[in-house]
Amino acid sequence: MKNGHREEVLLKELAPPLSHYVHAVRHDGMLFISGLVGLDAEMTVVGDDVSTQTDRILHDMRRILKRFEADLSAVLRVTVYVTDIADRAAINEVRKRHFGAARPASTLVEVSALVLPELKVEIEAIAAI
Repeated sequence: MKNGHREEVLLKELAPPLSHYVHAVRHDGMLFISGLVGLDAEMTVVGDDVSTQTDRILHDMRRILKRFEADLSAVLRVTVYVTDIADRAAINEVRKRHFGAARPASTLVEVSALVLPELKVEIEAIAAI
């Protein structure tokens, strides 16, 4: 892999990474978006419910995609991590609003915890740009 084909993405409008990673990596027409959570740029948890956090995550995903003149229709796959599998239906309603007719491949997994105890959902994605 040549470095000229790889671009690391860090957006100041998003919560800064909590460890050694970037918000996304573009390589040869593919965009790999790191797990996004319901945090704003000041590291404040956005909302105390899964719908509000999911809305923020998908808004931030749009910001990343916009950098490459793309939108959520470019997303091929998402992986959704939830702390309560019962939240699936609420997350799905928010996804429908954001994705519209575009339906990415998807996996949803319940996990015991996310990086902060107030967080209820984390979503990562792969897009073609």
